[in-house]
Amino acid sequence: MADLPISATPPASVPRKRAPKPRTRVQIIAAGFEGNLELVENASESPDPMVRVAVLSARQRLGALNVNHVLNALHDLDPRVRKRGLELASVVTGRGSKTLLIAAVCTCLNDPDPLVVDAACWALGERRARAGVAPLIICSKDHEDPRCREAAVAALGAIGDPIGLPAILARLQDKPAVRRRVVVALASFEGSEVDAALDRCRVDHDWQVRQAVEMLERSSPLL
Repeated sequence: MADLPISATPPASVPRKRAPKPRTRVQIIAAGFEGNLELVENASESPDPMVRVAVLSARQRLGALNVNHVLNALHDLDPRVRKRGLELASVVTGRGSKTLLIAAVCTCLNDPDPLVVDAACWALGERRARAGVAPLIICSKDHEDPRCREAAVAALGAIGDPIGLPAILARLQDKPAVRRRVVVALASFEGSEVDAALDRCRVDHDWQVRQAVEMLERSSPLL
């Protein structure tokens, strides 16, 4: 019987390249503390919104956060990312931080998520952004969520522009939490209208509104 031909040794299989695993939120947080900016940047397009939130925070910790990063976050599809972007909008500096960024934050006052609107109000108040007064007035009057009306009143008080005072006073007709915020906001203003409003709050049927006036008077003895 003829010898059968010896088959050639099959070539060694080439190992397949594994796709890199998505970075986890914990890894990105750790990278922010360890100074690993490359790892942070590589995760910026992660499909996980909580990773994208962690990327923003890590960039801020590493001093690598810029206005464009925040602007991109404000257009993210996930409200948690938009909210974190607004929180960081209060501290980011650089070109566009007083113009483009403020305009984008004002747009977020129309966000469908109330927590995003609340964060937008806070950011405008923290930046004392007078450009935000007009949209904050609208938010304080028309927003259906009392948390957002309260946040808008707080922001108007923080900015302290007299144009916002009538909108603040108008909220004395609102829910107790909003009225309490009105008292705090009035600390930024003076005049007979303010005195009359505080007198009214001293006899408000909600005890926390009355307490807010007492606390304001203790901190500002001239009231």
